[in-house]
Amino acid sequence: MPVILIVCTANICRSPMAEVLLQRKLDEGETPGTWRVGSAGTWAEDGFPATDYGIRVMADRGLDTSQHESRSVNAAMMAEADLVLTMTANHAESLRAEFPEHGFKVHRLTEMAGMPYDVADPYGGPLSEYERTADELSYLIEKGLAEIVAHARANSASAGREE
Repeated sequence: MPVILIVCTANICRSPMAEVLLQRKLDEGETPGTWRVGSAGTWAEDGFPATDYGIRVMADRGLDTSQHESRSVNAAMMAEADLVLTMTANHAESLRAEFPEHGFKVHRLTEMAGMPYDVADPYGGPLSEYERTADELSYLIEKGLAEIVAHARANSASAGREE
C-alpha cells in the first residue's frame, strides 16, 4: 500500500485539507483502502485540531477534518512515506536537510501539477481564503494526480512495498 505524506508548517490548515482531498481522489480512482495519505508539519506541535475555517470548508465539500490532530514530521513518518508532498520550497528544503536519506521522496505538490510555486497559507485569513486554498489544492491534486501516483508507486516498488 503506497503511503503519501503531505507537509505544511503547523499541520492545521493546508496539509489536513490536502490530505482528505487527495485521499478521496485516490479512493475514487483506485480500490478504496489501497492508498494511505497522512499529513504533518515542519513546525507543528502535536495534538492541535484543524482550524475552524478549514473544517468548515472541507465539510462543505463532504469531507471531515473535525477529528484531525496536528503532528510534527519525524523520521518514522519520512521512512514510511513513499512520497512526501510539501506546500512550499522551504518545507521541501527543510525536510531534505533534516532527512537527507529521504530527500528523493520530497516534492512540492505544485511540482506534481507541473507548476512549481508555493501554496499560500490561509491561516489567520477570512473564510474566503480557506475556500480559495481548498479550490487551489483540489485543482493541483486533479492536475497532478498521474504524477503523484507514478512517483508514489515507483518509490513503493523500489522499497519492496508494492500494492
